[in-house]
Amino acid sequence: MSRTESNMLPLGTQAPDFTLPDTVSGEVVHLDDVDINNGVLIIFMCNHCPFVIHVIDTLVKLTDEYIDKGVTVMAISSNDVENYPQDRPDKMKEMALNKGFKFPYLYDKTQEVATSYDAACTPDFYLFDSKKGLVYRGQLDGSRPGNGVPVTGTDLRNALDSLLAGKTISPLQRPSVGCNIKWKNE
Repeated sequence: MSRTESNMLPLGTQAPDFTLPDTVSGEVVHLDDVDINNGVLIIFMCNHCPFVIHVIDTLVKLTDEYIDKGVTVMAISSNDVENYPQDRPDKMKEMALNKGFKFPYLYDKTQEVATSYDAACTPDFYLFDSKKGLVYRGQLDGSRPGNGVPVTGTDLRNALDSLLAGKTISPLQRPSVGCNIKWKNE
């Protein structure tokens, strides 16, 4: 597993628009059509990454909690499925159903969305406010496979709580660490 850090898109960046298919419902999701009155969390992830597997159960519980509080959540996989078939859309759907995702799990076949977000790793987290301005990008928490730190979601949870309370989120944010996105033609 190759350890890659987030690129840390500048705070305040406007969420790049996208239109992607949801691997579970089959519906097309267009960011501009989504209700983001309480903000939107966009997660770049995939099925096979050990870093994602390490946090997925806590991540699902955390997203369930904040979806219930009105935050919109979407996950996107942008990996090259020719060389990483475990990340194919049918496998994404299987994971989403097995883990009980309440959020769409979108497939970025062209990798254009990952490029527009400057996404680098899985998992990679981007939290935008109701005006689609980036307020948080960084780690779920300090836990990594094998480091003995419990998976709590503390960093992302603090950002979400601050957003919902209308408070400023500290600009001192730690990058996420995970597997690099599997780019085509690499």
